[in-house]
Amino acid sequence: MIYPIVAYGNPILKKEAAEIEEGTDLNALIKDMYATMDHASGVGLAAPQINQGVRLFVIDSSLMLDKEDEEKGIRRVFINPIILDEYGDDYGFEEGCLSIPDVRAEIIRPEKLTIEYFDENWNLKEEEFSGMTARVIQHEYDHLEGILFVDYLKGLKKRLVQSKLVDVSKGKIPTDYRMIYPLK
Repeated sequence: MIYPIVAYGNPILKKEAAEIEEGTDLNALIKDMYATMDHASGVGLAAPQINQGVRLFVIDSSLMLDKEDEEKGIRRVFINPIILDEYGDDYGFEEGCLSIPDVRAEIIRPEKLTIEYFDENWNLKEEEFSGMTARVIQHEYDHLEGILFVDYLKGLKKRLVQSKLVDVSKGKIPTDYRMIYPLK
């Protein structure tokens, strides 16, 4: 099943997601989240973006990399993740979001992180990621905390995207995927 994506302005995107009880069968939801992400040509999708307020996201960071990149991307599910540490040099990269189509902005993030999470079989993992994979994880993790990439913008940069954010919330930005709009 391909879910509609929740658009900017919906309150679920600003709420902290709830932990999932260990052992819960998430196979159908995970499959549907991958299908939804792929259909929308995304590199990550958090459960709140499909109106599910739980701590779960999927990523496919390989789509962010070129063949000559040393880094190899991953396609993975993260259940009840906790970022334990973020470190390394801060660097900027232009981010976008399926919930905020047609809006992009340079966001500064640390280049590495250590994260603890459960995989789809409820095996507890602790791993370090860097580069684009770390950035995609950080972006999706923020969704679970009720943080959007535009929340990092300040002053003039924030004002420059404000009218587009209103247009997104009203459904005035066309997409190739279905969306749920809060103000339409």
